[in-house]
Amino acid sequence: MSELDEKIAYLQARLENLAKIQTAFGKEVRQLEYELYQLRQNQPLKNESIPKTESQINIETPISPPQTPPIQQQVPPQQQPQPPKDSYSSTTYEQSYNYQNKTAPKPEVAPVKSNIEEFIGKNLISLIGIVVLIIGVAIGAKYAIDINLITPAMRIVLGYVVAFVVLGVGVKLKPNYLNFSSVLLSGAMAMMYFLTYFAYEFYQLIPQTAAFAMMVVITAFTVAAAINFNRQVIAHIGLVGAYAVPFLLSEDSGRVAVLFSYMTIVNFGILLVSVKKFWKPLYYTSFIFTWLIFSAWMFTDYKTNEHFTLALMFLSIFFATFYLTFVSYKLIAKEEFSAEIVYLILLNSFTFYGFGYAILRESTVGAEYLGIFTVANAFIHLIVALIIHRYKLGGNINLYLPVALALTFVTIAYPVQSGGNWLTYYWTAEALFLFAVGRYKRVSIFETFAYPVMALSCAALFFDWAKIFENYNSVVTPFNNKLFFTSAFFTLVFGAICYVNFRVKSAAFVSDDLRKIVNFVITSIFLFVFYNTFRTEIGNYFHGEIVRTTVDFPPSGLNNYSNNIQDFSLKAFNFIWQINYSMLFLAALSFINLKRIKSPVFGFVNIALNTLFIAIFLIVGLYFISELRDNYLTQRFAEHFSRGAFHIGIRYISYIFAFVLIAANYLYFKAKFIRETLPDFPFDFFFDCGFYFTILWILSSELLNILDIFAVADSYKLGLSILWGIYALGLIVIGIYKRKKHLRIGAIVLFAITLAKLFFYDIADLGTISKTIVFVSLGILLLIVAFLYNKFKDLIFGDN
Repeated sequence: MSELDEKIAYLQARLENLAKIQTAFGKEVRQLEYELYQLRQNQPLKNESIPKTESQINIETPISPPQTPPIQQQVPPQQQPQPPKDSYSSTTYEQSYNYQNKTAPKPEVAPVKSNIEEFIGKNLISLIGIVVLIIGVAIGAKYAIDINLITPAMRIVLGYVVAFVVLGVGVKLKPNYLNFSSVLLSGAMAMMYFLTYFAYEFYQLIPQTAAFAMMVVITAFTVAAAINFNRQVIAHIGLVGAYAVPFLLSEDSGRVAVLFSYMTIVNFGILLVSVKKFWKPLYYTSFIFTWLIFSAWMFTDYKTNEHFTLALMFLSIFFATFYLTFVSYKLIAKEEFSAEIVYLILLNSFTFYGFGYAILRESTVGAEYLGIFTVANAFIHLIVALIIHRYKLGGNINLYLPVALALTFVTIAYPVQSGGNWLTYYWTAEALFLFAVGRYKRVSIFETFAYPVMALSCAALFFDWAKIFENYNSVVTPFNNKLFFTSAFFTLVFGAICYVNFRVKSAAFVSDDLRKIVNFVITSIFLFVFYNTFRTEIGNYFHGEIVRTTVDFPPSGLNNYSNNIQDFSLKAFNFIWQINYSMLFLAALSFINLKRIKSPVFGFVNIALNTLFIAIFLIVGLYFISELRDNYLTQRFAEHFSRGAFHIGIRYISYIFAFVLIAANYLYFKAKFIRETLPDFPFDFFFDCGFYFTILWILSSELLNILDIFAVADSYKLGLSILWGIYALGLIVIGIYKRKKHLRIGAIVLFAITLAKLFFYDIADLGTISKTIVFVSLGILLLIVAFLYNKFKDLIFGDN
């Protein structure tokens, strides 16, 4: 007999023995079930034999309760094709409980715990707790600083002691409570970051170099802990702390080289960790923080004569780091670029080119090399394309994307070098030409090539918009200026692109999901530019009026700081009319979509924008309307500027635009194509909440307007309270009549707010010590609750 046959025979014998033991246990279970059933029926046992213990069971002799219906003997496993049925099955259970044709009660099933409760108990409470605890420690430290309770060195030492205690507890709890310990450890790291900053910035206890080194060590430990704990939350805390260093420790622009070098090291470390652990959100966050910090420095501290070389060097390092990361991530695995990778490569490339273009243009010497810089960008992407082609890394999109970028930069090199106001015209027309040829001639590379050119044309137009008020005292004639003609041309061209996009099917190699996104982006750009073309002209008109009506005073006139005044009412009218125009524009889009297009995606975006601008009207628009009322009532500077009844009447025109927009949302919520998209979504509930809240806000504003006109004192107190009480009563009546529970609950909440306003309007805030005690105590209590949730999670959220 071979070794394989011996092993098969051994396993077969074990299987047969286990099957016999299973049969014996099943019979014992049925015996116990029968006896339990007799006891529940209050019947005396009939001389049944007491079940034998495990040691007494004879697996050869079946044990059956008297008068129990015969149960089919199990066949040994080797004689049946399927695995043996567990004798303690639902069928056996029902047979024993249906003895004497009596049905036993069904066992009670414990209610299933809500996933929301589990998330709050095991995760959210601990996060809130550690944040509240950190805030409490910070408030306590500030109080100690204010009253000089202890020496500065001791304050920092005590802070580190607290951080290390939290760190130790987190490490101690790791084997049994991994999630909870991860939160504790990340909180300890955050405390150490800020304590190091306090020691450097507030007390000068350590020099900048030492603080820099300590934060590098903290960052390294955080990264190592994230790998060891395998938890992203630790890595993200470390990442935020690491990228906070340039802001926390930068004394002046002379040390920016050290800070950017530190960022480069952090980028390499964090990105390697994220690639190893496949934590893509981590290196997305790294990408965003790096460019945000660089952008902030460029817009605030950059000086061409001091930082020209430095800025170009680190700009290139950051660009190369992220370009290699995004490309290598897919190329090593020979996978095709996903949509998110394509977007990141494009964003990284154009961010680099945009900053590089700005740096070179501001330099007298660098401006001569803008064309060479553009060609260098093309060369970089061409090298990537050649490497992909040589080693056949991934699919077609991996090759076509860098090729398209290279061609894009090659074609714009000459216009960039020669300059001129017609650059936006050139790129916009080129985008239309490439896109139309790509669609009509079915040449995918032309269509792909058109997308970066579209991005460049958008960037050029936005740059033109940004320059409109470089000279604040300049006056631009509305609808008769270069910017309006450029914007109108751009709008017409992108309208043609949208027409081709919806009439001719795409020939590009992009996926369906990416194609949908591209369609949405193109349409959004067209609508945004169309909207902004006319909105800008409203601003041009009022800006011209403000400059034209400015009143000059001699230096010893109105005040010591300014020799001219401008009409604030014109500024208020400017904002109000731009908001009115926005509401009218969105309402027109809503009715077009409701009657003609009937696109659910466009509809939901339209609803969101409608809601946003209603909120802007309530918060910003009504504020400026109230300022116009005050200017009219006080007649301030009336000798210089017009103060008429339209300062009051403009509010009612704005109400009309607002209610038209509300009506558009109402029709959307009733539209069939919207409701069919989300059949279970509570549209009526959300509309009621928004509608009645808007009505309350407008009524409150109108009441304050009337009370101010009639010079009623304390209008913010008694008048509003009475109005809110009456409105709440009306909501209850409507809620009862229409059987809408949420309106009644909302009315009760409004009553509670009104009462709270009456009783606590003038109550002072808590003191510093009280705040410290509350925050620290609440933080500790929340952490204890989170610990208990984690310790007894099986009892709370388990199946049994």
